[in-house]
Amino acid sequence: MHMNYAIASPRVERLEIVASAEILSRHELINPCVWRQGETVHLMVCAVPRHVGPTDPTGEIYTATSADGRTFSLEPMPAITPGLHAADLGGVEDPTVLPGADGRFMTFYTGVDAGRVERALLVAEGSDLSRLSKRPVALSAPPMQQYIRRATVTQGADGRWRMFYEYMQDRAARIGLALADELDGPWKAVAAPFAARPGSWDNWHLSTGPIVARPGEPPVMYYNGAGPDAKWRIGWIAFDEAFGKVVARCEQPLLEPGAADQGNAADVAFAASCLTDGDKIWLYYSSEDRVLNRVAVTGIAT
Repeated sequence: MHMNYAIASPRVERLEIVASAEILSRHELINPCVWRQGETVHLMVCAVPRHVGPTDPTGEIYTATSADGRTFSLEPMPAITPGLHAADLGGVEDPTVLPGADGRFMTFYTGVDAGRVERALLVAEGSDLSRLSKRPVALSAPPMQQYIRRATVTQGADGRWRMFYEYMQDRAARIGLALADELDGPWKAVAAPFAARPGSWDNWHLSTGPIVARPGEPPVMYYNGAGPDAKWRIGWIAFDEAFGKVVARCEQPLLEPGAADQGNAADVAFAASCLTDGDKIWLYYSSEDRVLNRVAVTGIAT
């Protein structure tokens, strides 16, 4: 049975990052991944150089901690840097962290090759975020899919793991899906359950966003969409528990950038992570390709 869902208007609150002046003077922080362990909120984020030279990495990945989920203290040294694998010599981006019950962390991230031509999804893991060990490629681009990146990993009601990811085809960003019985893989690409919608705000580009799955509620992805002009907005889509069918999808964007008309700021809002706080969901996102924010989403109701 199809059910109708609606999201109440979000309450917007700026996400403030506390970091060394040296890091912030040279980098923009995008694609934040947040999670809670005990009383501490952890963050892993991609730092992108403001002025990228021909041999500079496209990004490095840093970690940070916070007591309130809003003001973070950024570690001075990156947790994941380019190198070791040919697939990430050119940069590391888009971290997605899965904390394990055994105290270990599995981090999926995007690797950019030395020529900045190919991207692949890689994994780094370990019990210490400052000393993660890289593993071989988690998923290479299937045939006809280019520039694979931005993994969103979740488990369905059947116990199998789903990896949603972004790829390029025919000059459009699209969302792919891969399945695995174990987080370690192997991953097999399958047909994704949704696509761009002609005539809608998300008629051309699509990219993955965070998934919130709570007992008694449909799993919801806060995804990113745009037209051919790449003015990204954040929407939402709800699935059945096996992620095989879409049960509801927003008609209009949930969130747009708030200051995109100032100077040369990019007209972009891009969802990256969620943190649940009782009935409230904090959605973390980057705007203008440089500013980290969060909004309180009052939830999906039947």
